[in-house]
Amino acid sequence: MAVGDDFVPDPSRTLGYRAFRGLVHTTWACCFRPEVTGAELVPTTGPFIIAPIHRSNVDFALAIYVTPRKTFFIAKDSLWDFKPLGRFISTMGAFPVHRGTADRAALVHAESVLRAGEPLVLFPEGTRQEGPIVGTLLEGAAFLAARTGAPIVPVGIGGTDRAMPKGKKLPRPVKVRIVIGAPVPPPTGGDAGRVPRSRLRETTEELRRSLQAVYDQACGRLSAPATTS
Repeated sequence: MAVGDDFVPDPSRTLGYRAFRGLVHTTWACCFRPEVTGAELVPTTGPFIIAPIHRSNVDFALAIYVTPRKTFFIAKDSLWDFKPLGRFISTMGAFPVHRGTADRAALVHAESVLRAGEPLVLFPEGTRQEGPIVGTLLEGAAFLAARTGAPIVPVGIGGTDRAMPKGKKLPRPVKVRIVIGAPVPPPTGGDAGRVPRSRLRETTEELRRSLQAVYDQACGRLSAPATTS
């Protein structure tokens, strides 16, 4: 798939997809020994948005520990410059986004995934961050949730900032903990089905608090799983 092509989410788990997922699962299990808390909170059917913390390039692949279902995710458009790689990651569920711009096509693709009833991985911080504090989030997750009715699942990942921090080309073996929080419900309200911007901000702030809580727990700074009111 080239940048700009129509995107049709294909949930089928082909032999190639299953083989690659199995390879990643085995490799990550050996390197990071992932420990997952809160898996019972993840929806087993229907659309939802996986909203992980983002401290490392290996974070996206850890989505396979959140749900056994095929997940779709946004990737930087430069990966499609090498056509064989672009075709491959497209079959794995990726579609491109032009970073640094308001890429409407990427939002349309993301919405099509959710309307098809599939899980979508979306990093609400937008790009890799550093440090223990979850700062201001982008409103993309709340916007897509409002448009599709999909809940947002906050995911804290502890350890990947040491496994592969910014500037490192290869990961190193580090224990990784994944903590899944209770889904944040989509924002609702307004006339004619239009959700007010204030509701998007409220949902984004609720997501930020939930993401901070699960990230703290994943890093050993909390003892109880995060929940939403």
